[in-house]
Amino acid sequence: MQLFIQISQFLLSLSLLIVLHELGHFIPAKLFKTRVEKFYLFFDVKFSLFKKKIGETVYGIGWLPLGGYVKIAGMIDESMDTEQMQKEPQPWEFRSKPSWQRLIIMLGGVTVNFILAALIYILLAFVYGNVDVDAKTLRGGYLISNPVLEKIGIKTGDNILEIDGSEVVYASEVLTKIITAKGITIERNGQAQNLEFPIDFLGQLSSSISQGFIELRVPFIFEKPVEGSINSDVDIQSGDILVSIDGKPAQFIDQSGPLLNAKNGKTVSIEISRGGAFLERQVQVNNEGKLGFSLKSSRKAFAEAGFFKIIRKDYSFSESIGVGFNKFSTQVTNYLTQFKLIFTPSTGAYKGVGGFKAILDIFPDYWSWINFWSITAFLSIMLGVLNLLPIPALDGGHVMFLLYEMITGKKPSDKFMEYAQTIGFLILIALVLFANGNDIYKAIFN
Repeated sequence: MQLFIQISQFLLSLSLLIVLHELGHFIPAKLFKTRVEKFYLFFDVKFSLFKKKIGETVYGIGWLPLGGYVKIAGMIDESMDTEQMQKEPQPWEFRSKPSWQRLIIMLGGVTVNFILAALIYILLAFVYGNVDVDAKTLRGGYLISNPVLEKIGIKTGDNILEIDGSEVVYASEVLTKIITAKGITIERNGQAQNLEFPIDFLGQLSSSISQGFIELRVPFIFEKPVEGSINSDVDIQSGDILVSIDGKPAQFIDQSGPLLNAKNGKTVSIEISRGGAFLERQVQVNNEGKLGFSLKSSRKAFAEAGFFKIIRKDYSFSESIGVGFNKFSTQVTNYLTQFKLIFTPSTGAYKGVGGFKAILDIFPDYWSWINFWSITAFLSIMLGVLNLLPIPALDGGHVMFLLYEMITGKKPSDKFMEYAQTIGFLILIALVLFANGNDIYKAIFN
């Protein structure tokens, strides 16, 4: 069921992005009276799952979910319809339109992608506001489960003060900023320390990300005994906080887990905190290393217990525009930074390039609209940036040749465009194979 939820979110997000991207080409093409012969979600290699002709355009759904396309008359694209190009140009064809109109048609897709992402961030700010953890109030620091981070010198329990000299205000900033960081300032036992990251940090991290990363530590806060619990008659109340087990610190799950597993089937002495008072209790550990209690798991409960403060800010619609656009700009900048690192071999960032499996894994295995729309906005940015790459088979390749034509006044020949399209298609196939090959490699060897 969880996998089904993940796949459903993945396909819904992908379909939405593809349809809107292609509408970005379709609408200006129609406005400039250019004939659009096909409008497809997914590719219809050999056959279609659905198709219907309305007016001069065939609308359909293909069976191969690797993207989508609009087939514009008089344009050399992925359809490689060279037969049409050998005929005399017609007024309704793409090649007959002024270069500025062709440029607008080609930029329409990525324009929609960027507008969509900005709009989603604006609406998220308006509907949900901003809810985050105040990084300055963390009690217990972060849980470090990645060996690369540990090798650098970051330990579980450390607080992160700065990343690349920029103060960490919200806990969520750590996850996005640390990926491209060159250095970090941590606090351990009240002392600040500066740590430098190796140049190939992103490459190392990409190879070990399946082993964990960095997250907030989860405190051990009792909820209620499970049915038939061996400790149901012990005076432990909802909201009590575990402090120690046999005198050893056990306030967080990463501390208590190993201690309890080492005491399977035995009786242990625990210390709990209740309303500021410290109480001792004798409890039994079952054969699974558990105490037989459900635990509180919400950030609200952790905040109420004093482990950190939650910052919540609501915005009016006018305020949401600025907040959403700022989020959009930040995400574009972050993605471009990561993209630049991928093409810098010394960083090893190329090891982190993933295909459809990597994108699928971004979606959680539970349904959350705020997560769905946040991920969709980021994927829209990613799709827009990738489509602007100057590869002939992509929008960016067509834009590159159109700009050349507008600057020089010379239009590349149809034969040249055919060769360029073929080369671009082969480059795209190679990139797709590399990205999905990375997914397969990680699944086997990590």
